[in-house]
Amino acid sequence: MQVTLFLGSKSDMDTADKIAAVLKEFDIPSETVVASAHKVPEKVIEVVNKLNEDLQPRVIITVVGMSNGLGGVVAGSSVHPVLNCPPFKSLEEYMVDLNSSLRMPSEVPVMTVLHPKNAALAAVRIFAEGNPEVKQLLRNRIEKIKEGY
Repeated sequence: MQVTLFLGSKSDMDTADKIAAVLKEFDIPSETVVASAHKVPEKVIEVVNKLNEDLQPRVIITVVGMSNGLGGVVAGSSVHPVLNCPPFKSLEEYMVDLNSSLRMPSEVPVMTVLHPKNAALAAVRIFAEGNPEVKQLLRNRIEKIKEGY
């Protein structure tokens, strides 16, 4: 079980770190790959092909702003679930860039989750479907949150 964080550039590392921190709470390892779909598409496909050969459960989270080609390129070739978590520095940037993460062609299933913590928790829920230990950790977290309200 592992999450691969695909970043469009090193400038997206802050969002990736937030995702990785939540995954660590569930003992879910993550790895980070920096590869732009626009600048090095061959590298993206090479990494996706290697991930497709790995038999362990995996979720891929793409972290890229501006014109998000990465989520679609990854999902178009990956056998694993793909989530987009676009970073943003301002509300204006966010409103302009968001559509490139939401609108994907047919046969390119990408789920977009806007908050880094929620992107991590979405991956945790995917793994929990087939892993009783992760499911129990998730239940415990939910109970703890509900106790605070």
